Amino acid sequence: MKAEALIDILGAEFYTGVPDSQLKALCDCLTDLYGSDPRRHLIAANEGNCAALAAGYHLASGKIPAVYMQNSGQGNIINPAASLLSDRVYGIPVLFIIGWRGEPGVRDEPQHVYQGEVTLKLLEDMDIRSFVIDRETSCEEVRAAMDGFRPLLAAGKSAAFVVRKGALTYDKKVVYRNGHTVLREEAIRHIAAAAGSDPVVSTTGKASRELFEIREQAGQGHRYDFLTVGSMGHSSSIALGIALQKPETKVWCIDGDGAALMHMGAMAVIGTSRPENLVHIVINNAAHETVGGMPTAAGGIDLPAIALACGYAGVAAADTLEELDAELARARSAPGPRLIEIKCALGARADLGRPTTSPQENKQAFMAHLSKL
Repeated sequence: MKAEALIDILGAEFYTGVPDSQLKALCDCLTDLYGSDPRRHLIAANEGNCAALAAGYHLASGKIPAVYMQNSGQGNIINPAASLLSDRVYGIPVLFIIGWRGEPGVRDEPQHVYQGEVTLKLLEDMDIRSFVIDRETSCEEVRAAMDGFRPLLAAGKSAAFVVRKGALTYDKKVVYRNGHTVLREEAIRHIAAAAGSDPVVSTTGKASRELFEIREQAGQGHRYDFLTVGSMGHSSSIALGIALQKPETKVWCIDGDGAALMHMGAMAVIGTSRPENLVHIVINNAAHETVGGMPTAAGGIDLPAIALACGYAGVAAADTLEELDAELARARSAPGPRLIEIKCALGARADLGRPTTSPQENKQAFMAHLSKL
C-alpha cells in the first residue's frame, strides 16, 4: 500500500510520532508533505510525549490526531492512554499507526520478540480496537476499517492500525544528512580504546552493533560491554546504576541523541546523584538513523549546557576525533559525572552486522567481568 494512500484515507491533519523502520515510507512521505512545520508533523521525544501532544491538538482543534510509532513504544503510551486519553477519563480520541516488529512467525531481533507477541493484546487491554495492514491489504479494506473506527473516535475512544513488515511503500527516496564528518563507528572505536577494560554501556541501535564488531575485530571478546539492544533511552540509567555500585571503577556510557532525548530526565538524576566515576558520551547526528534517518530535536539544542544545568561536574563538545580523544583523556582522570557530545555524520557500513551472542550471554559475561572489579 502506498503511504500517500494511507494518509489520504486517514484524513488526519496533524501527525506526531517516533520514527520506525517499518513505517519509514510513512515518515518519508510526511517529511515530504509537511517539511518542518510542527503544526502538521512533529517528531517527538518519546511515544508518551506524542500521546500528550495529540491530546493538546485535539483539545485545541476538536479534530482527530494521528500518532505513529514502533510497537516497542507501546509501553510509553500506556500511562497517557489509560489516564488521559481513555473515554473513562477525558475521552480524547487518537488514531495510532504502529509498526509491528517481532510479529510471531517473522524472524526479528531478540529485543522485539516478546514485544511482538503482546502487541495486539496490549491494544486490546487498553480498549484500543486495531486493524492489521499487510502487503496484500487493499485501500478499500483500509478505508472500510477507518469507517468502522469513526464511531469509536467520535465517542472518545482511540483506534490503531498495526503495520506489518513491507506493508507500506513510498516511491520517492528521501535523503537525510547533516554537516558533520566524523563517522560514528570511528568515534566508538576511539571511545572503546579510551575505556580499556572499564565497563561500557552502549545504547540501542547501530551504536551497539558497531561496538560489537569493533570488539570482534580486536579479538577482545564482549565481557566489557553491556549492549542495550532494546529499551531505548535507558542506557544512561543502566550505567548510573552500575556506577553507583562500583564507585572505584570508571563506567562509560555510549548514548545516542535520540535515546538521550527520549528519557532526558535521566540526566537530572545523574547530575543530582553525582557519580564521580561516570562518563556519559552522546553521539549526536541529530537523527533517528537506525530506523531511517529522520531528524531529532538534538540538532537545535545544547546538550552539554543541559547536562551542566542538571549538575554534571564537567561537559564538553567535540567536532573532530582529535577533540574527542582529548576529552576522553580528560574524563579518565577528572571527577564526574562528565558529558561529552561528539557530533557525527549520518551513515554506517552497508555490511554492518548484528551481535552474534544472545542478550543472556552478553549479560552473563558482563556481570562476570563486573564481579572482578
